[in-house]
Amino acid sequence: MSPSENAVAKPKLGISACLLGNEVRYNGGHKESRLCSRTLSEYFDFAPLCPEVAIGMGIPREPIRLVGDPQAPRALGTVNREMDVTQPLAAYGERMAGELTDICGYIFMQQSPSCGLHRVKVYQDNGRPSEPGRGIFAEAFCARHPNLPVEEDGRLNDPILRENFITRVFAYSEWQQLLRDGLTRQSLIAFHSRYKYLLMATNPQQYKQLGRMLGELGQQDLNELAPRYFSELMSALKSCATRRTHSNVLQHISGYLKRALSSEDKQEMQQLIGQYRHGVVPLVVPMTLLKHHLRRHPDTYIAQQVYLQPHPESLSLRNAL
Repeated sequence: MSPSENAVAKPKLGISACLLGNEVRYNGGHKESRLCSRTLSEYFDFAPLCPEVAIGMGIPREPIRLVGDPQAPRALGTVNREMDVTQPLAAYGERMAGELTDICGYIFMQQSPSCGLHRVKVYQDNGRPSEPGRGIFAEAFCARHPNLPVEEDGRLNDPILRENFITRVFAYSEWQQLLRDGLTRQSLIAFHSRYKYLLMATNPQQYKQLGRMLGELGQQDLNELAPRYFSELMSALKSCATRRTHSNVLQHISGYLKRALSSEDKQEMQQLIGQYRHGVVPLVVPMTLLKHHLRRHPDTYIAQQVYLQPHPESLSLRNAL
């Protein structure tokens, strides 16, 4: 079942509490993200966490920063260098990773010494920043959930990264539902079939590798192969589709209509795909025309493709691609 805007249960996302407007930051403020609090909240349930408050640090509180080895930094007080909260933050990350088993993604606060995913400043003893690192809580949490879609709030302002993250969240959610329904060889093959064109748009090489993996399904233990398949799938979906790969997929799908369309309709379709490929129009333009023709000339195989609607249409994520 593709993501439905009428679905009763929304996928759940972990999120840094300050991004929802909770006043939990060191200075008693927040970092509300309107994208999260106003837009995404219509489509997702949130599990808000603030690791620093959760381990007993007050509001307001002395700020902390990462110090030492970027690969294994310590979280120390900026004033009281004797205050070391590395272990409590890491332990809380491991604990919440064990408890939040029903989430399908996580949005972290950028540049946070507890929650930052990328380019968090790590200071040396002389006070100078060194190579960037990752927040202590985020590192511990993500280590326990390597396949979970994760992103930082700031990076979600990029329309390509935003669309990629939301696509992965819905894919993760659908896989969890597949497991709840009881995974079979047949349902795994059907799942992979539905993701064909989405994978061709994001990572064509890994799509072929996944196909070869499932080609050995008859000789493999399903319970051993399925987790490997899913891990490879989520890795493949991390790649961002480009205008070139999207255009190739649009060409493939429009090929299913070649006998049904008039020469004028085919020419219009090709013109719009070309305009999209060269950056003249956004992806939603050729996609809209393609869906129009597919409604008039339905194809069972194409109709089940996740690529056509990987997330709720009203999110308008493809309007900016």
